[in-house]
Amino acid sequence: MEESRPLDVAQQLTSTGDMDPEDLRRYGHQIVDWIADYLKNSRQYPVLSQITPGSIRLALPAKPPEQPEPMEQILADFEQTLMPGLTHWNVPGFMAYFAITSSGPGILGEMLSSALNVNAMLWRTSPAATELEQVALDWLRQMLGLPKPLFGVINDTASTGVLYALAAAREAIPDLAIRQKGMAGRPELPRLRCYTSEQAHSSVEKAIITLGIGQEGLRKIPTDSEFRMDVAALERAIEEDLAAGWRPFAVVPTIGTTSTTSIDPVPAVADICERYGLWLHVDASYAGSAAVNPDLHWILAGCERADSLIVNPHKWLFVPIDCSVLYTRKPDVVKAAFSLIPEYLRNAESQGDEVPNLMDYGNALGRRFRSLKLWMVLRYFGQEGLAARIREHLRLAQLVVKWVKETPGFELLAPTPFSTVCFRVHPQGLDDEAKLDALNERVMNRVNEAGHFFLSHTKLHDKYTIRIAIGNLHTNEQDIRALWAELQNYAQSELKVITSA
Repeated sequence: MEESRPLDVAQQLTSTGDMDPEDLRRYGHQIVDWIADYLKNSRQYPVLSQITPGSIRLALPAKPPEQPEPMEQILADFEQTLMPGLTHWNVPGFMAYFAITSSGPGILGEMLSSALNVNAMLWRTSPAATELEQVALDWLRQMLGLPKPLFGVINDTASTGVLYALAAAREAIPDLAIRQKGMAGRPELPRLRCYTSEQAHSSVEKAIITLGIGQEGLRKIPTDSEFRMDVAALERAIEEDLAAGWRPFAVVPTIGTTSTTSIDPVPAVADICERYGLWLHVDASYAGSAAVNPDLHWILAGCERADSLIVNPHKWLFVPIDCSVLYTRKPDVVKAAFSLIPEYLRNAESQGDEVPNLMDYGNALGRRFRSLKLWMVLRYFGQEGLAARIREHLRLAQLVVKWVKETPGFELLAPTPFSTVCFRVHPQGLDDEAKLDALNERVMNRVNEAGHFFLSHTKLHDKYTIRIAIGNLHTNEQDIRALWAELQNYAQSELKVITSA
C-alpha cells in the first residue's frame, strides 16, 4: 500500500494562510529544475499529442477535491497525466502554423510577473508596469526601424488588437456617433465596408463580426501571382462600393500572411487610404518581428503612414505567449473609442495627459504585467542577438527551398520571403489533383504521427499545401535535415499506397 504523502503546513485544517515561503522555495526549485530539463531534453517528446479526444478528461476526477492534496502528488499528476496530452509548441520539431518559443529570460519574466500579480489598469495601480510598457515598446519601435511618434499597448493576441484598431477606425468616421447611438435601428446610417486581402488572417473577419458590421461588411480583395493584395482591384472595389451606397472606412493589408507569409504592397495601399480618407491598419503580427534585423527594415515600408500596426513578439521574438503589440499614430482616437472612467477609478493622476492609463486603450480593464517579459528578452539578447537568430531561421528556410527545388517529386508553391516554406509532393507523372491532395495529406499525417515533428497545411489555388514554419529558438540545421529525410521517406511509401488504390 502506497504511503500517504505529508501535507504542507498551509494545508493543515487550522491554517488560513498561503503556502509557507520555504515550501514555495522548495517546490519552486523543483519546478525550475524541471523546466530546464524539459527545454534541454525536449526532443524526446512527441511534438503532436498522441492521445485520443477525451482521454485527459476521463483521467481526471469528475469531482473537485474536498481535502488538500500533497503538492508532490499534484506535480506527479502533471507529469504523468497532463504531459501526454500536450502538443509541445516550445520544442524544436514544432513547425506548424507559426512556430513560437518562450525563451529562458521570457520564462523568468513571466514568473516574476505572476509573483507580483499587479493589475496595470491605471498608472497609480502599477506605475512601473505602465511606464515600462511604454519604454519597452519604444525600444521595440526603434529596433524595427519605425519612426516617432507611435504609441503602443500590449494585448493578449493580434485578434484583440485588430478588434481595437477597427473599433477606432469606426470611431474615426465623422458624424456617425456610433459610440453614443450604436448601429441598430438607424436607417440613416450607411452600411460600412472594410477591405482586406483574400489571404488575410481570419481575425479581421472576426473583428468585423464582433463590431456588428457583419461579414457582408468585409470585402476580400484578390491577390497577384505572389499572393499579395491587388491594389488596382482594391481601388475598383472602393469605387464600386461608393457608387452602391456603402461607406468604406478601413483597409487591412498584411506583412507576412498566414498561409504564405506574402507582403502586401503597403505603400500603394497607403496612397489609396489617403485618397479616400480610410483608416490604414497593418497586420504585421508574424513577419514584423523580422525587422529587428536592420537588413529587413524594408519589409515595414509604408507602415510609418499606418494609423495602426500590430507586431507579435510572442511569434518570432521569443517572448512567451501572450504578448501582442498594437501601435498607433492616433492614440486619441483609440482612447475616444474605449475610454470610460467610473467614479471608483477616478484619481488625481488621471486628470492630465502626463501618463496614460492603459485601460483607456481597449476593452480590458485588468492588464497583466506583460511588458516585463518583453523587456527582459530585449535586454538579454539585444538587437544584435535577436537579429542573428532571425537570420538563422531565414537561412534554414532557404536551405529547405533549395532541397525542394532540386529534389525530383517536390514542388514549391509560393515564394519564401521569410522562414515559412510552402510546397507539396508532386511525383512525375501524377497530375490528378485529387490524388495529389490525398498524397500530401497522407505524407503530412505520417510525419505528425511519427512524433518528431509537427507540420500544418493550407490550400493555395485549391492545392493541398504543406507548410514548414521555422521560428523556434531551438530548431537547428540537424532538425531540418531530419525532417527533410522523413518527408522524402514518407513521400515514397505513401505514393505506393496512392497509386495502388
